[in-house]
Amino acid sequence: TEMKLSGQEEFEVSRACENVPTGELDNDSGSGPRPDDPLDAASGKLGDPKDLLLFIQLNELLGWPQALEWRETGRWVLFEEKFEVGAGRWSAPHVPAVALSSLQKLRSLLAKGLVLLDCPAQSLLELVEQVTRVESLSPELRGQLKALLLQRPQHPIQTTGTSPCRGSAQPRETSRDEEAPLKEQRQNPLRQKLSPGTEAGAVLAGELGFLAHPLGVFVRLRDPVVLGPLTEVPLPSRFFCLLVGPPTQGRSYHEMGRAVAVLLSDPQFQGSARRASNLQDLLAALDAFLEEVTVLPPGRWDPTVRIPPPKCLPSQHKRLPAQLQEATGPSARRRAPAEDPHGRGPHAPGPELRRTGRLFGGLVQDVRRKASWYPSDFSDALHPQCLSAVLYIYLATVTNAITFGGLLGEATDGAQGVLESFLGTAVAGAAFCLMAGQPLTMLSSTGPVLVFERLLFSFSRDHGLDYLPFRLWVGLWVATFCLVLVATEASVLVRYFTRFTEEGFCALISLIFIYDAVGKMLTLTQAYPIQRPGSLAYGCLCQYPEPGGNESQWTSTKPKGEDDILSLVRKMLGDFSSVLAILLGCGLDAFLDLATPKLLVPREFKPTLPGRGWLVSPFGANPWWLSVAAALPALLLSILIFMDQQITGVILNRAEYRLRKGAGFHLDLFCVAALMLLTSALGLPWYVSATVISLAHMDSLQRESRAGVPGEPPSFLGIREQRLTGLVVFILTGLSIFLAPVLKFIPMPVLYGIFLSMGVAAISSIQFTKRVQLLLMPAKHQPDLLLLRHVPLSRVHLFTAIQLACLGLLWIIKSTPAAIIFPLMLLGLVGVRKALEWVFSPQELLWLDEPMPEKERSIPETGLEPEYSFNRSDSEDSELRYQPKAPEINISVN
Repeated sequence: TEMKLSGQEEFEVSRACENVPTGELDNDSGSGPRPDDPLDAASGKLGDPKDLLLFIQLNELLGWPQALEWRETGRWVLFEEKFEVGAGRWSAPHVPAVALSSLQKLRSLLAKGLVLLDCPAQSLLELVEQVTRVESLSPELRGQLKALLLQRPQHPIQTTGTSPCRGSAQPRETSRDEEAPLKEQRQNPLRQKLSPGTEAGAVLAGELGFLAHPLGVFVRLRDPVVLGPLTEVPLPSRFFCLLVGPPTQGRSYHEMGRAVAVLLSDPQFQGSARRASNLQDLLAALDAFLEEVTVLPPGRWDPTVRIPPPKCLPSQHKRLPAQLQEATGPSARRRAPAEDPHGRGPHAPGPELRRTGRLFGGLVQDVRRKASWYPSDFSDALHPQCLSAVLYIYLATVTNAITFGGLLGEATDGAQGVLESFLGTAVAGAAFCLMAGQPLTMLSSTGPVLVFERLLFSFSRDHGLDYLPFRLWVGLWVATFCLVLVATEASVLVRYFTRFTEEGFCALISLIFIYDAVGKMLTLTQAYPIQRPGSLAYGCLCQYPEPGGNESQWTSTKPKGEDDILSLVRKMLGDFSSVLAILLGCGLDAFLDLATPKLLVPREFKPTLPGRGWLVSPFGANPWWLSVAAALPALLLSILIFMDQQITGVILNRAEYRLRKGAGFHLDLFCVAALMLLTSALGLPWYVSATVISLAHMDSLQRESRAGVPGEPPSFLGIREQRLTGLVVFILTGLSIFLAPVLKFIPMPVLYGIFLSMGVAAISSIQFTKRVQLLLMPAKHQPDLLLLRHVPLSRVHLFTAIQLACLGLLWIIKSTPAAIIFPLMLLGLVGVRKALEWVFSPQELLWLDEPMPEKERSIPETGLEPEYSFNRSDSEDSELRYQPKAPEINISVN
């Protein structure tokens, strides 16, 4: 019977996510850490035993009865690694699985064996002298065992030609043998991955024919000391365990040695072993470990399958003894803000989303908060990582500008185009990076704004209005309304946009893009019909291959070291997929000489629309009263701008990103309002925060710990917060205007395909899509979603049906002449979500959506934690609360 060890699955998440040892952090060349820096809390106290790592090594005695030698066969830090003898390398770290009988045999052997706690030995020789003082051993057996223990073990790091060296009973010779391998040990690359203060534990196991009875010894050294060549890494050893005995069937001693290593790698047992004062304390710790193991029935799983380490692991608070939980748990929960199960951070709003009660009070606080960080916003950018981020985000920004510029030119019949898109992106983006409260935000044309531009142009064309002057007054009114929102601190209302609203917003825009992209491509089949096989209209002939005439064979040979190269290539292809798609489409179009519509790009640096200057006339051919009537569509656009800008800001400023310099919701909206005035006057596209590009910008500036023990993912330290990367990106985008002669070769079907992929990717990433799939899926084929474990399937279908009805209503409104008011209908989703509290219980809404802000006061006090603990297993609670925290959906499709 095998068991999965909870101790390996549930080690303290703070080690992987928070407690990063000092010296292992990614050193910044910018501003140093500040006393009040939250990242400083990530440096654990190395002196605290609970924060110390323990490197455990298993040396197995092999070669009986011919030539006995110790060989390293396994090692543990957080997870197990086995040495693959045939492959000559270490296995991938994995969660260990040991037989329950091995732990039981180990307990029995330790209960009858020798246990030395706080042993004063200062060298391997002294330790061996202490270990071999067993009454059951005769002087002759004691001498043989001592000589065997002093033999130099064989480590995989040793160079070719190194042979085992048998130790000597003479102290001086033994000392020389102990010091000889230290040079090779220090060259072990594993040493660089272990944090300062890491200690070692050595486990020796094997069969000895000259012993009549099993011998078990467990030693805890009072002062950790380097035991010469005993471990492959020269670390001070804290624990030593010896498990030897007469030959038996199977590999019982090997499995007992693995059991000891697994126990010592468990934080709870390790802490108990450090505090144990006698044998009974040690056995009690082992019994406590046995109470937590999960047994897997034999014949229902493959023991040869290695369980990979989980990506994120829970805290061990629930593994503490009951008295400790009572002492720390409730008080800690009362002091800490509640966190919802979707990883969205605390319910309590941050200081940026709290009202001051003063006119422009939020804006003033944002300016004061960000002013103190302004010098470091440039000095923190002096790091090579920022150069890589500039190149990556520049290509993404240029692709976005090309795509939206082409579609905007088609939607407005040439009133705006690619040139305006490049110029507006450069001017608005650079200005925003210099003045904004969150400079990591990247401004761009977004899907919702593009839809509104199309509707506004259609309205102007249908009613005989001059589009650009009408658009100018709409922009002026939008800027005015946004200033009013800033003055009244309306940004705090963004807390009412739960996932229900976000999913409806994302699904609507995604479907609009998918529908428009497919519709445009189908329209091309009329102007540019598809030729049938046999036609030479395009200069090529497609023929069906004869049977057996189109065969290809792919043989793959993977030289050593090719994995790293392939991984790098895959990452680059993923990062630059949009750019490569455009280049590939253009290349095929040029190579095949296809008659496809191309991107219209002006040949001169002047507005796309002939006959107009850079400044838009306030009235043109429109009546004067239109400047007042423009307030109505401006009100709707203000709602859209507010939602797109502020929801994106909330996503970028979540607590899991560990931003040190705070957010600036009011200042960001003020900057967007000012830029609305500028872009409207120049006839440039309108810009708001682009969620996808902004998240990619933050992802390219992530700070991680340099070293990590095997199986442990790099520790996330935060984001490199600065203004320079965005500023350089937008300056380079402005210089790209001179690439206009090259951009005219881009086929429009390529841009349609880019937008189609964006729409599909966005709608596929939301939970709403998964729940819609459940409607069409038999129960036995449904995935094991967490919400299906706690919410009846009929209630899930009801919630999904309500969302579908809302989405259908929004689509109908969009397809009618009243489509210009659809931003107002989006606000109605908030009212629908509020009304759902009368239909669904708080527990159901917690799983299907998230609590509304009114529930903040009740959750920390009455809370849902007792209900969690009552009807959820530990593994489910672990999976729910400690899943990786990342944005779940892309609000704007861009």
